[in-house]
Amino acid sequence: MHMAKETSLPAKAKQPASPAKALATAAAKPSPAAKEKPAAAATALAHDFDPYDVIIHPHLAEKSMKMIELQNNLVFMVRRTASKRAIKQAVEQGFAVKVQSVRTEITRKGQKKAYVRLAPDSSAVDIATRMGMV
Repeated sequence: MHMAKETSLPAKAKQPASPAKALATAAAKPSPAAKEKPAAAATALAHDFDPYDVIIHPHLAEKSMKMIELQNNLVFMVRRTASKRAIKQAVEQGFAVKVQSVRTEITRKGQKKAYVRLAPDSSAVDIATRMGMV
């Protein structure tokens, strides 16, 4: 006669009665990593911010020169991971001007180009002259 092995089943862990309660308890206890990310990002932008870590170089094409003269825009090649907020902050701190808006594009080469429109009281021609572009 063949004897069957006795297996002991593990004790059931305490589980919530419904999936909704499980989600509620999970949402009530945020993970430590979730708490640290926003604080670290805000701290990095608040101090120790170097505009030249974001801006790689100004874009010196004919189209860019026309935008400087006619539309009060500056065009920069920027770090691929840079956000529009970081680009705005870098231009405002680096050149002491007020930025109205930032538009970005990824070129065919995989580089990020930022079109920075300055406020009407700031002059893109003056900034370009200071950088030696014009």
